[in-house]
Formats: sequence, C-alpha cells, structure tokens
Amino acid sequence: MSELWFTRARLRRSGSAAALAPLLTEYGRLDQGHAVVWSLFADAPDRRRDFLWRKTERGLFYLLSARIPVDAHQLFDMDPPKSFSPRLTAGCRLQFSLHANPVVRRGSADARPGGNGHRVRKDDVVMNAIKSLPKGDRATARFDAIGEAGRAWLRGQGERAGFRFDSGEVVAEGYDEAEIRRRGSRPIRFHTIDFDGRLTVTDPAAFTTALATGFGSARAFGCGLMLIRRA
Repeated sequence: MSELWFTRARLRRSGSAAALAPLLTEYGRLDQGHAVVWSLFADAPDRRRDFLWRKTERGLFYLLSARIPVDAHQLFDMDPPKSFSPRLTAGCRLQFSLHANPVVRRGSADARPGGNGHRVRKDDVVMNAIKSLPKGDRATARFDAIGEAGRAWLRGQGERAGFRFDSGEVVAEGYDEAEIRRRGSRPIRFHTIDFDGRLTVTDPAAFTTALATGFGSARAFGCGLMLIRRA
C-alpha cells in the first residue's frame, strides 16, 4: 500500500472561511463540505478523488489521503499531516468510530438503449430490512432495523476487510438523511448510520487496505472513513 497521510483540519473562524461556516455546518448538507474539502486536493482539473474525509463536529474535519493536503485558499487551521501506517497484528483490539452509508447492491438487466446489459442497484440496508412490512408497521420496526441491519452490514464488511466483533461490542445508531444538491438536477438523498465500538483485527493487511479505501457508499461525501485507536 502506498503512503497515506492523516490530517485534522478545523475551519477557520475568520476571513472567507467564516462566511462559509453556516453553509458547511448546516445539518444534513454535505455538498458544500465536499467542495471545500476537495479544494485541499484539487491541484489538477482531471484529478480523481484519492482521499476520505469526515466531519465530526462544527467545522472539524478528519482526512485520510494519498497526498498531503494543500490549503491554497487559507480556509483551515491544519495540524501537520501524519504518516498513516498503523502497526496491526492479528488479534489486536481497536476502538473505532465509523460514519457510513450502508447499502446492499443488487444486479439487474439493463434494457436501456446503449446499456451494457447490467445495472447495479443500491438499496439502503434499513429500508431493505423493513420494505416487506406493511407501511403502517415500518416506523416502529425502523429503530430495531438500524441496529440489527446496520451491524449485519458491518459484519459483512469485516468478513472481507479482516475484522470481527461481537454484537454487544458495537452500537449502530443515527440513521440521518443527507442531501446533495446538484445544479439543474434533482438532489441526491441517502441515509447514514454511526457505528461506535470495539473490533478485533483478523487480517492486518486486508484491514489496512480497507481503511485506505473506506467502507460503504457516498465516500466522496464524508462517509466511509473509520477512525481507530488502541482499545
């Protein structure tokens, strides 16, 4: 795995950053956050995203990136980036926090003109768990589904990404709706779940790779970055 950098950046409370603060901290809005975080890495017009980010409180962002962020517009107060190279062994225990957009993916035939014959549909894990219930029963079932379907999704991530946990070790909660507004198009809306707890590393190499690439969908919009520390 190539070198990664972990950075903590706080939006400045003066100058042009202060004018942006109300937009960047508006509940449920991630499009402005996406744009301002991208400004730290947009050194070329054709750059592809090679970073993960997460906003944990008003104006505080955590970044994991393949390049050192450059604050050309002086919007942030940034701690010096640290090389991200956790020394993990099989069986080590970690405290973790993850803000994610958990989905289940399903393939279907693509009959559109010019289609490639296959489409991938992403379904929210909570709605997928309760969609077979009568509409009047879904609101009551949703709360339990957040924990049960959320942990089931995370357990599946662990099977591929080299970690495991017991159900009692992880809390899954939140289920907040996020909105991405696009000029000339309908907004994109998705739900997020916050996971907190302890896990056990089973495959250090697979887990380290997964940390670098992120978990779940909507990773361009502040989801998927797992924060870890020794338990």
